[in-house]
Amino acid sequence: MSSFFKQLYRYTHKRPFRHNENLWPYMRISRAASGEIISLNFRGQVIPIVSLASLAGACSGPVMLAATGPSVKDIHFKSPTPVPTMGLNGAWSLHNTVDFKFYVIVDMGFLDKRPEMVAEIVSDPKLTLFTTAHGIARIVDRVSLARIKCSLALIEDAAFKIFQPKIPATELGRCYANVRSTSFAENRPDIGFTTDIRHGVFDAGTVAYWALQIAAYLGFNEMYIIGLDMNNFNQPRFYESENNKLPSFLAESLDELIVPAFTHASHVLKKKNIRVVNLSMKSAISNHIFEKADYHQVFF
Repeated sequence: MSSFFKQLYRYTHKRPFRHNENLWPYMRISRAASGEIISLNFRGQVIPIVSLASLAGACSGPVMLAATGPSVKDIHFKSPTPVPTMGLNGAWSLHNTVDFKFYVIVDMGFLDKRPEMVAEIVSDPKLTLFTTAHGIARIVDRVSLARIKCSLALIEDAAFKIFQPKIPATELGRCYANVRSTSFAENRPDIGFTTDIRHGVFDAGTVAYWALQIAAYLGFNEMYIIGLDMNNFNQPRFYESENNKLPSFLAESLDELIVPAFTHASHVLKKKNIRVVNLSMKSAISNHIFEKADYHQVFF
């Protein structure tokens, strides 16, 4: 965004709107009565997006969520893939082994630092990619609309909706108190979980938390997670090396945010009879939160 438009935006909009400054004045949206964005125009181009309403309950049975912890290197994957797979960030490195049906990228740093991988992901016509408006803007700018062959499903951070003011973390519980699909952890108005992503998705410092909410909305009732290690942040992710690893900031929020959030998600999903199995046996996310199992015992 040009410095002129950025300064103009900051002059004409209050600070709670600051998260929109890189999209204005290049993006136009419209919303459904239920709140989700249903049309998107960026830099004069109509961006095709999937109707989130059409995805509600569209799936059933099991799904595998592929996170990127180092433990993934120890898995000998069964071929063909035994269940549909939802990839997170750099899990695409498994695409010759795993048949991805869904993908989630909400980390703008990943989009910035892994452009070649992102270009491969969006070129897959069999894939539905869940990302934010900021993510779509980056992809269109750097990959081009013509090269996007996947389906784009636009999701929003519940605290940072497009062209709406930021909701402070401590106010989330109050602002979403009347949304029936949303619940909050006890005494934690900053930790929410939704089973209807049309109202926004709640962040907890890790894309895996977004993926749980998306998978529940899609209708899956059994979730198997690989790579949810959360205890070896100094090591490269399974697809990285020491020379090209990106920094991780998960350790800073593990105890205060991530563990309480997954604990809350566990309570919500159990009430809805949705089973979650953590296939990272040495994960810092305890089996009191998600039961643990070995991939090779589950799928072989």
